[in-house]
Amino acid sequence: MAGAPGVTLGGDGELFVSDDSNGEPLGSIPAGTTWTVVVDTPGLRLVKPDGSKGQRRPGVSAVNVTEGRFAMANGRRYRGRVNVIRDPAGLTLMNRVPVEAYLAGVIGGEMGPRRPDERQAMLAQAVVSRTFALKNRGRWEGQGFDAWADVRDQVYTGVAGETGAVWDALRVTRGEVVWYGGALIEAYFHSTCGSRTAGVEEAFRTARGRPYLQSVSDESGGGHAYCDLSPRFRWREEWDAATLRAILSRTLPTVMNAGGGGLQRITDVAVTSTTASGRVGELRIAFEHGDVRVPGSDVRAVLRPRGDQLLGSAAFQLSVTKDGGQVTRVIAAGAGWGHGVGLCQWGAVGRARAGQDYRTILTTYFPGTNVERLY
Repeated sequence: MAGAPGVTLGGDGELFVSDDSNGEPLGSIPAGTTWTVVVDTPGLRLVKPDGSKGQRRPGVSAVNVTEGRFAMANGRRYRGRVNVIRDPAGLTLMNRVPVEAYLAGVIGGEMGPRRPDERQAMLAQAVVSRTFALKNRGRWEGQGFDAWADVRDQVYTGVAGETGAVWDALRVTRGEVVWYGGALIEAYFHSTCGSRTAGVEEAFRTARGRPYLQSVSDESGGGHAYCDLSPRFRWREEWDAATLRAILSRTLPTVMNAGGGGLQRITDVAVTSTTASGRVGELRIAFEHGDVRVPGSDVRAVLRPRGDQLLGSAAFQLSVTKDGGQVTRVIAAGAGWGHGVGLCQWGAVGRARAGQDYRTILTTYFPGTNVERLY
C-alpha cells in the first residue's frame, strides 16, 4: 500500500516498534491497543491513544513479540515485520516476510477454496506464484519493496489468506519453480482462457515472444474445454450509445491521441483482425469524420464495461445496432477472463479433476519447460 494518509499499528499481540532507519527502540504497543502513524512532512510521526506524538522519523518498523500472534496494520494480520515509510504522496506500508510466508498469503486468494480432487491445481498455482515472486524480486527496488500486494503483481492478503490446503501446497512443492533454458520463466497466469490461451505478444504490446508463452489449446474433447467449469467461461456485455460515448471519452485518450473533450457520433464499431488464438487483434471505432484503430493489447482497457473495470477478455465477437448511420447499441459476446497468457487457473482445476498432476499441468501451459527444485 502506498500514498496512505495514515496507518494504524497494533491489535491482538504486543508489537515492538523501532526507527526504520537506525533501529532505535521507540516503545511497545500493548495487545488490544493501536497507535497511529501520520504524515508529518518530510517524515512521519507515531501518535499514541492519548494524542501524544513522537519525534518525526523517516520510517518505523514493528514486529510482534507475543507467541502465536501476528503483527497487525490497518486491522490486518501479517507474519514477519511491518514497516511504514514516507513516500511522495503519503505513507507506504510494507510487510517483510520469507518467500514461503508471502506465498501463503497469495495462493488462497488466487485459487480460492479447492476440493480434494482439485488439489493438483493448488500445487500448480503454488509453483507458478513462487516462480513469479522470485523472477520479479527487486522490480520495485527503487520504491523500497519487491512486490505490490495487488494485481500489479500478486494479490497478497497476509495471514487472512492462509488455509491448511495452502500450507499443504507449499510443503509439497517447497522450493519448486518453473525453468526454461536454465532460467526462471516469466510466470504469467490468468483466470480463464476460454478454450485456448494467448501468446504473450497478443496480450502485451511490448512483450517479447517466448517459446513457452505460446498459445495452447485447453480443449478436453467432445467440444468441451478444461476451463468450461469457470463462471466466466462465457460472458456478455452491452453498451447503449450514451454509455459507449461516455466510456470511450475517458478511455481512448489514455491509449492514443484520440477523443477527449467529447467524442463525435460513433458510426461503427468492428473487429478488423483477430490473432492466432482467436482474440481481437484490432478494433476499429468509426466516427463521423474519421476513425481510430485500437490494437488488441489495448482493447480491454478501451472497451470497458464500466470505468473501473477492464473488459473480461480480448476474445469476443461484436453485434452492432445502428439507426440513421449512428451506433445505438453494441453487444460483446466473450470467452474467458483475463489476459489469457500462461497458466489458465480454471483450466488447471479442470485438469486436476481429470487426473492430471501439477507438473503435467504446468508443462502443458508452459510448453518446453521443466519443474525444478531451487531450494
